[in-house]
Amino acid sequence: MTSRVSIQTDDFNVATEIEALRAGEKRVGAVCSFIGTVRDRYGAPTLGTNASSLPPEGALSPWGGPAAKDDGSRVTAMELEHYPGMTEKAIEAMIDEVLKRFDIYAARVIHRVGLLQPLDQIVMVAVTSAHRGQSFQACEFLMDYLKTQAPFWKKEQTPEGAHWVDARVSDDAALAKWGIHAANA
Repeated sequence: MTSRVSIQTDDFNVATEIEALRAGEKRVGAVCSFIGTVRDRYGAPTLGTNASSLPPEGALSPWGGPAAKDDGSRVTAMELEHYPGMTEKAIEAMIDEVLKRFDIYAARVIHRVGLLQPLDQIVMVAVTSAHRGQSFQACEFLMDYLKTQAPFWKKEQTPEGAHWVDARVSDDAALAKWGIHAANA
């Protein structure tokens, strides 16, 4: 059986991880996964976005940070740190909570640490169940819980220098919809 939690510097293969999570479990009818990647939250618009649809400078972007502006600020890398042992224990407790709340068979969380580049995978949350509804809900719950309660620290590198990423009120609100109230931001 695959371990439920892995904190690692190496990248992961989503297909391999899901295959291992499903291995030998003939009752699985649904697999839900979430993959988080390093993105440039301050970057230029992507394909399909026109300048008139961007928020005005100084406004909040859809990601909770400042709206994109053409000042050359770009996330060139992200560094993630954690407390070994404590982080794994916290995520194991999160998975125990997911198993109590939802009718699922298994869950797996992989979180990378170290220096990551834009487009690199950061996190994978995968859940198996008999039906899609439970998998979707459990995956979303686990990601909301992970985002606010796991002991990770993120530092963004930009051409202007490095800065630590603050907790976001929107992440606390996402967790609150599950009946868990935290004040991280």
